[in-house]
Amino acid sequence: IIDVGGESTRPGYQMIDAKEEAARVIPVIETISKKINVPISIDTYKAEVGRRAMEAGASILNDIWGFQYEPEMAKVAVEYNCPVVLMHNQKGTVYKNLMGDILLFLKKSIAIAEKAGVDPEKIIIDPGIGFGKDLKQNLEVMHRLEELKSLGKAVLLGTSRKRMIGDTLGLPVTERVEGTAATVALGIAKGVDIVRVHDVKEMVRVAKMTDAMVRFSD
Repeated sequence: IIDVGGESTRPGYQMIDAKEEAARVIPVIETISKKINVPISIDTYKAEVGRRAMEAGASILNDIWGFQYEPEMAKVAVEYNCPVVLMHNQKGTVYKNLMGDILLFLKKSIAIAEKAGVDPEKIIIDPGIGFGKDLKQNLEVMHRLEELKSLGKAVLLGTSRKRMIGDTLGLPVTERVEGTAATVALGIAKGVDIVRVHDVKEMVRVAKMTDAMVRFSD
């Protein structure tokens, strides 16, 4: 899967309107879809961008607000009968109960999707490492990843090069391959189904090796 996004979601990012976002991603998606035969995921929380991306050749909706910023996104998913990634997110890092609150958010996102008519088998959830969480909270979510399986959906994990790794190891973004590898291996061991990464060659090897051990059979 190739994930295409036109708006930065790093801490302190500036939001852009749908017109600008579409101008950034649509030409890329059109070009990729013609040259490479792999699924394309559009990373957006705006329904207008999602719909235009689908028309341009994308086949997965990846929403960092889990259909809760623009519920219209669910209608786009139904219209194109596509898989969706619903991520946990919030403003600030205050929780009553960290994993409990994350699960409640994701349950609400799932309900929005399924009520609109999204195929339950096409719903993927993402705990949102680095979004609305400080270092300690990110590490706790990683420690408790298996609890996400209680929702009965495939789980996607996106930790690649993130600040959690940099803060833990004291390393810049360009030196976080090993730290990323540790998070990918742990995630797979705890039941994660999909990992989103930058360093594809290295992480494919990590994933294959972890799979060989975790899913070992005689």
